[in-house]
Amino acid sequence: MSAIGTALTLLVAATLALSVGVVNRLHRSERRWRDVATDRLVLGVPWGTLVVLTFVFCVYLFVQDGSTDFSDPVTIPYRAWSYFSPLGIATASFAHASPGHLVGNMAGTAVAAPIAEYAWGHYSGDRGEEPASWWTTPWVRAFVLFPGVVIAVGLITSLFSLGPVIGFSGVVFAFAAFALVHYPITTVVAMLGVQGMLLTIYRALRTPIHTVVAQPSPPSPPSWAGIAIQGHALGFFIGLVLGILLLDRRGRRPDALRLWLAVLLFAFSKGLWQIYWFGQGNTFILFQGPGVVIVTTLALVITLALTASENPLVPRRLERAFARGRESGDRSSESPLARPLELAVRSGEAGAPRLDRIRDLASGGEPTAGTDDDRGFSGLSSVSRRGAAFMAVLAVLSIVAGMAVPVNLLVLEDASATSSAAVEIEDYTVDYAENVENELVSGIGIDAVADDAGLEASGVIVASERRNIWQEVVTKSHLAFTGHETVAVGGPGWRETVHVERTGWEPVGNATVYQVRLWTDGDDPSVAYESNESRADVRIDDRTVTVASSDGTFVLEVQSNETGTVTTPIPDANESTTAGGITFERDVGTIYAVSNGTELAVASEESYN
Repeated sequence: MSAIGTALTLLVAATLALSVGVVNRLHRSERRWRDVATDRLVLGVPWGTLVVLTFVFCVYLFVQDGSTDFSDPVTIPYRAWSYFSPLGIATASFAHASPGHLVGNMAGTAVAAPIAEYAWGHYSGDRGEEPASWWTTPWVRAFVLFPGVVIAVGLITSLFSLGPVIGFSGVVFAFAAFALVHYPITTVVAMLGVQGMLLTIYRALRTPIHTVVAQPSPPSPPSWAGIAIQGHALGFFIGLVLGILLLDRRGRRPDALRLWLAVLLFAFSKGLWQIYWFGQGNTFILFQGPGVVIVTTLALVITLALTASENPLVPRRLERAFARGRESGDRSSESPLARPLELAVRSGEAGAPRLDRIRDLASGGEPTAGTDDDRGFSGLSSVSRRGAAFMAVLAVLSIVAGMAVPVNLLVLEDASATSSAAVEIEDYTVDYAENVENELVSGIGIDAVADDAGLEASGVIVASERRNIWQEVVTKSHLAFTGHETVAVGGPGWRETVHVERTGWEPVGNATVYQVRLWTDGDDPSVAYESNESRADVRIDDRTVTVASSDGTFVLEVQSNETGTVTTPIPDANESTTAGGITFERDVGTIYAVSNGTELAVASEESYN
């Protein structure tokens, strides 16, 4: 960083410190922030949050080898591929794909986790009381129990997340949901405002002056198609259930309007409505309408689960009326002559109790003790409205988690390479292929909406049967844009880098002819893929020119009725060659055909960004 950059960084930090200090002096409150914090936290510090942040950061540095290359951690083995990839399941929730991914989730944790930790509290009873057991000891709750629960939630999100997820965001959503039910407005302000503020300050401190050069971007899916929406929803409902249980144990309820509004604002702003799936090719399907309906409905159900009354879901008198209606319906199918004793009872004094019950039902009274209605009575009237809403929340959690089980039980049957130039590193196979079946998403979609049977993939593919891994790590279109990429594979304590390079020639007016090479450090590049030939849209002296790739060499094929097909390698820069009566001259990145005083461009070298 230059001297000016360092000075600006110090200026940003000093300005922030001055602003906080002045406002702290101006703010007048009955209690200081520190006093409020120490009511529930040891020394007023969210120690559990700090332990969790340190743990996740250490996973990035030392497990993913981010200490070697902070911008390019090893990610492939640390995704939750399946139940047959235990390393991925154990680490997926705590690993990250990039520095930006890590910083974003750490900012979310720094904002939401302290609120959740404060709501839970380090003190299980009143301050000053002797701990009843080791798990009620404040320091144990701060440094052991809270981080332990967080790690457990992370493992659960890995076990029941759909697809090869990676990142701490599922746990961040659990923090947010847990905090929402205790402090709805505070949490929304923190997650929607403070988190963005922290990220902006971080970027300003890191790069006070950021220069961006406008340039084309590689083809990429929409932003929402790269989000593990099911993993986010899973974490959210886990935190929600834990928060509801804690509130119920403490006999507290939030304000219904604040909670409903907070859940809606959080869910919409954090993209929980963005339900999507994959279509053919580079198509992605976003179910916007259904997503909005689902989120709005769930916000209401969540509010009811926390604030609805304890009145029966179905009033007892209504349930008994239905029961008596069924009984009378059964009797009505019988002939009156078949029920002489019942008719006799109705006309006698024994019918008086029956009339009393009718009167009780009409007035909403409770059954008289000792009656038949009182013995062993159970049904919907024993379920409260709040309890029914909570059971609905549990049902949603079960559905969100359960949908991942069949996918995570899939076993990769074949990880063999499609070319002899594929790179084999330990149990990994790194290859380039086009139009092969996408092992990651094929056959698990929604046939009524989009038939994903036979979805294809084209690009750099990493596979491992032992780890049950299959991933299209670099798409064909992305490599066509950049021309060169690196792929890191490895495991705890080791990593290897595979280089991928694309070169090509574009005939005038037609598709590019290209080669893809793979190699590791210290090895020579090998051709893993060659595209089909392509003809230039020109004719020279009744001859056609075709660009082709043969055994790793780009060639020009000249075809005419007189000479047939004559082939020559593409000349080097500023060199020329002759084939089929045409002279080909290469001027930097363009090949010109010269014949009888006529000069035409026939092909140009593919350029990359």
